[in-house]
Amino acid sequence: MADRVRIALDAMGGDHGAAVVLPGADIALSRHPQIEYLLFGDRALIDPVLNGLPNLKARAKVVHTDVAIRMDDKPSQALRYGRWKSSMWLALDAVKKGEADVAVSAGNTGALMAMSRFNLKMIEGIERPAIAALWPTLKGESVVLDVGASIGADEHHLVNLALMGSAMARVLFDVERPTVGLLNIGVEEVKGLEQVREAGRILRAGASPHFEYLGFVEGDDIGKGAADVVVTEGFAGNIALKTAEGTAHQLASYLRAAMNRTWTSRLGYLLSRPAFLMLREKMDPRKSNGGVFLGLNGIVIKSHGGADAEGTAAAIDMGYDMVRYALLAKISQSMARDQADAAAKLAGGAAS
Repeated sequence: MADRVRIALDAMGGDHGAAVVLPGADIALSRHPQIEYLLFGDRALIDPVLNGLPNLKARAKVVHTDVAIRMDDKPSQALRYGRWKSSMWLALDAVKKGEADVAVSAGNTGALMAMSRFNLKMIEGIERPAIAALWPTLKGESVVLDVGASIGADEHHLVNLALMGSAMARVLFDVERPTVGLLNIGVEEVKGLEQVREAGRILRAGASPHFEYLGFVEGDDIGKGAADVVVTEGFAGNIALKTAEGTAHQLASYLRAAMNRTWTSRLGYLLSRPAFLMLREKMDPRKSNGGVFLGLNGIVIKSHGGADAEGTAAAIDMGYDMVRYALLAKISQSMARDQADAAAKLAGGAAS
């Protein structure tokens, strides 16, 4: 395990910038005293917040830049004016140069993906990164990917997602042969887009020794924990993620309204308060904020743009764990083994 974890933080990222990012960093530091921060952004906006957080200030170095990527920028725009000098780019560059172990940003997802791919490059055999999220389920957690790195995927990219997701699940869940499901509009093999059906055919025919392909799963199967890994392209994955987050907020609002309706309901709440607190803890979408960009030669964590301080801390926690337990190296080794086995099997099939 690493003695310290150096985190490059895009202090300008997200809907609220330093006003939320820095308090989140302070919360994460209180949980993980081994963290050291490099804070990238406009010092005029960072310093007033940092001065009110003495513990964070003692463990952070500010690198000034007055260039920040806007949340509505197209990736091409962000690269044109933000390369070499924006807070997002400089955080990624710190990882590339070995000055930081992980970069964390709540900024523009498309820009972060483009800059990460351009700066850190891809692992051999992977064409583009995917955001993998840990999804709370009735059985524990599942890895779901892609939840928004890019829109659209052919069958080969979906198969790569299965390889990356299963490698991550083996490391995180300590499961030798995790189960993998392919998200679809039905479990029948004749349903869904052609590329999804073709990916299912490839995964069934591949019969990988390193994961068990279960077939198609539907949206409600994610929360049930039907598979250790759920594979989908980024458009559908992002919609699924935000729908789940919105549903959690909706149910919490319903519960608060019901508990305050009458004096008997308020009394019932007081008597059942421990159970309701446990329910709120499990339903809190902030706890699962943060997704890791898989497929890069470096660790990049994407935080939700609208995350509050607690949500930001959860994303930093994910980055901390990825570094502390050398998860990227283990995932990369596992993926390399999967790819070698798949290539050997394909060569053997061609020879026969």
